[in-house]
Amino acid sequence: MSTPTPPPGSTPPPGCPAHGMGAETLHRLYGPEAEADPTGLYEKLRAEHGAVAPVLVQGDLPAWLVLGHRENLDVARTPSRFSRDPRRWRDMQEGNVPADHPLTPMTAWQPVCHFVDGADHERLRGAVTASLARFDRRGVRRYVKRFADQLIDAFADSGKGDLVTDFAEPLPMLVMTQLVGAPDSYGPRLVEAARDMTRGTATAVASNEYVTLALQELVERKHAAPGRDFTSWLLEDSTSLTDEEIVEHLRLVLIAAFETTANLIASTLRMVLTDRRFRANLSGGHMTLPDALEQVLWDEPPLTTILGRWATGDTVLGDRQIQAGDMLLLGLAGGNVDPQIRPDLSLPVHGNRSHLAFSSGPHECPGQDIGRAIADTGIDTLMTRLPDLELGVQEGELSWSASLMSRRLVSLPVTFTPRGSATTSSSPLPAAKAEPLPPAALPPAPAPAGGGRAAPRASWWARLLRR
Repeated sequence: MSTPTPPPGSTPPPGCPAHGMGAETLHRLYGPEAEADPTGLYEKLRAEHGAVAPVLVQGDLPAWLVLGHRENLDVARTPSRFSRDPRRWRDMQEGNVPADHPLTPMTAWQPVCHFVDGADHERLRGAVTASLARFDRRGVRRYVKRFADQLIDAFADSGKGDLVTDFAEPLPMLVMTQLVGAPDSYGPRLVEAARDMTRGTATAVASNEYVTLALQELVERKHAAPGRDFTSWLLEDSTSLTDEEIVEHLRLVLIAAFETTANLIASTLRMVLTDRRFRANLSGGHMTLPDALEQVLWDEPPLTTILGRWATGDTVLGDRQIQAGDMLLLGLAGGNVDPQIRPDLSLPVHGNRSHLAFSSGPHECPGQDIGRAIADTGIDTLMTRLPDLELGVQEGELSWSASLMSRRLVSLPVTFTPRGSATTSSSPLPAAKAEPLPPAALPPAPAPAGGGRAAPRASWWARLLRR
């Protein structure tokens, strides 16, 4: 892969190897220290450097980690100073980011809305937001209810399960498969491919190719037979997106929804099962499930950092001298616990959506309401079906996997009283193959099964005290 041509006017003046960071000791945002305790590392960086800390990313490339809440908003809301276009990155221009570099998949420029600014961004993002706005939120929740019931059916008789692998991870992708207009049979395999891609395994490239081919085939289907779905609405958008742009945005939406919503569901379920104050608030009526989700978005945002922004010129941020072409990382987790805005982290933040979990500014996550709907409805369905869920291991035995951009709960074992399957109007989920997904031989495309409206049930948090 050749280095992309920088946009006009972006070539920065040559700088020192540390890009203005001086002789300070720089902490790595990768490796054992960062993976073992990223939150502790953020606080160490805040204590040493303040709101904007010099760090090293993979390959010991320099970057700035933004830890202040106000500074994060400043970067996110001013693309004239901090561009989303990775072609401005000085290290990429100088050839320090080869094709096989770990950050290349996340920084190689693509024709998608989160890699452009200005008029191009308005055109591409406008098509995405307009298409997302056409969804009936009640219809989205019916899809969530349908797939949540099917996932629960798969382990309800056993009296035990893993709420990460059996529920939190597959649910968002199964729902999003329906929203983009793909057949039911795509869902399980796309779940496996998304898991593979986001974990950076040896077969991640093959899984990425499979996802691309599946989405290309889906776009061809929708050209011939459009429907009431995200893909068809992108095709008919007045901005006339190319097929390549549509495929890239479908992949962006699917993978972003998978990673962030799965992490949000898993983190919320862990808090419900392990935090006595949290459960008491829910059962006592002082906190609704949406309130609980917002608390998690403050304390454990699905993405801990966002990579990245690039300085369009020499500037100052948090008393730091930032040079043109420097890379900045939005520190969402660090900004959410900034003592300037949350001096007492024990206090609840009910009804306060000023967290950074979905970023801010022109590149703020456009699908956050759908993500909330998937998490809210999915968790409510699970707790209604299995109200006596208990953690299956000691809390201290739970483990996490951390990367540059997220901290993910590896598993959440639970036990409960075995229950029978729910009465649903849809057929069971098609089985996914356990072996790595080949980038060929796409699954057949049966007509999507209909999702019937389920009978209303009493809210589960009103029964939590009965445990």
